[in-house]
Amino acid sequence: QLQLVESGGGLVQPGGSLRLSCAMSGFTLNNYAIGWFRQAPGKEREGVSCISGLGISTNYADSVKGRFTISRDNAKKMVYLQMNSLKPEDTAVYYCAAGWRRTVQAMCGMDGDALRALDAWGQGTLVTVSS
Repeated sequence: QLQLVESGGGLVQPGGSLRLSCAMSGFTLNNYAIGWFRQAPGKEREGVSCISGLGISTNYADSVKGRFTISRDNAKKMVYLQMNSLKPEDTAVYYCAAGWRRTVQAMCGMDGDALRALDAWGQGTLVTVSS
């Protein structure tokens, strides 16, 4: 059974940094792309960053390019999202999700009902950027 558990959210001032972690279990990690998605109040869930099964390919939303970095360590069964230069508009619940053999471009571009096709979701972690 696929399981994902996020951690690392919290309250941070604008310009600050946070590192989110996603602990993975229950599946052959190399076969699954992992994506970070976020959902702000009143808005739809959107793709933030995705990484391929072996960590070779990555994808970022335009709004976070140059500020966020995704990485994974399959030996430790972890995926990370390093978030720097945080802005108030980054405030959201952040989720990690697993997609079997998804390309990072396709996975990060998923929205709406299409997100139901992903294989597993974590419970989410809240990031609040405020002074």
